[in-house]
Amino acid sequence: MPSRLTEIWVYLAASPLFGLTLTLLAYQGAFWLYRRTGSHPLANPVMLAVAMLVSILWITGTPYRSYFDGAQFVHFLLGPATVALAIPLHAQFRRLRAMALPLLVALVAGSLTAALSAVAVGYWLGASKAVLLSLAPKSVTTPIAMGIAERIGGLPSLTAVLVIITGILGAVGARYVYQALRIEDQATRGFALGIASHGIGTARAFQESEQAGAFAALAMGLNGLVTAALLPLVMAWLGRWLY
Repeated sequence: MPSRLTEIWVYLAASPLFGLTLTLLAYQGAFWLYRRTGSHPLANPVMLAVAMLVSILWITGTPYRSYFDGAQFVHFLLGPATVALAIPLHAQFRRLRAMALPLLVALVAGSLTAALSAVAVGYWLGASKAVLLSLAPKSVTTPIAMGIAERIGGLPSLTAVLVIITGILGAVGARYVYQALRIEDQATRGFALGIASHGIGTARAFQESEQAGAFAALAMGLNGLVTAALLPLVMAWLGRWLY
């Protein structure tokens, strides 16, 4: 019987739709657990789904490339999904215009803080130059972060992992930070989460409210632009002192 199950698994793993089906099932199961826990932050569905997928691929010995042949369809849909975030943002346009200046200041401050704090911690722990450069764009959405890392001399693959970890940590811990700082305004909460934790944080913001999600989406997009423009200059300047 076990050999029969192994044969079935090998057959399914060879299908291009294997990765897509496995991803959807893992997320559906993770989201079910998330709802069962009363939407508790520690049961973040992205974190649980990633843990499930990694465990399944590791236990079965399935190569990542075989998995991604099907999962790339989900990856492709990230583009249209990101563009669709403009719809709820348009509904908040009046408040966005009123808060333009504070948001601009918060954007620049948040972008620089996210990058420089990571580099400072890495430097304090003795990280190499390549790791420091890979850490810097960790709060930007994955495609942009990987491009920035490659441009400044970091390791794009390492940056991709750091981006996912950052997003999950932000989505899990944001509620507790807001409670400790007594931040109640939904626009402020969403904007901060979008800057710090990109797409995963934005998804978490939408679970709080449409307003928080809209401002998180705005922050995620603008943070990518600001970081791509400023980070290479900042890291080149810091390079004279750090390495």
